[in-house]
Amino acid sequence: MTPDVVRLTVVANQGESDIICSLLRVHGIACFERVTDAYGEAVGDHGARREILVRSDELDEARELLIAQRRGE
Repeated sequence: MTPDVVRLTVVANQGESDIICSLLRVHGIACFERVTDAYGEAVGDHGARREILVRSDELDEARELLIAQRRGE
């Protein structure tokens, strides 16, 4: 059975999404991101808000990594 995909966080833009997804992937956590509104996606707006999604069974570990990163650990 495939685990569900859940939202980890929402970020302001593509650059922030790329940084967080890179951090997660380095630690072996699969993730992907998508634009949170249809307009941003339709025009290819890299400044549009994005949600980062992970597998539900990796959500806790992903949250811990984000908390540690924000603290500078």
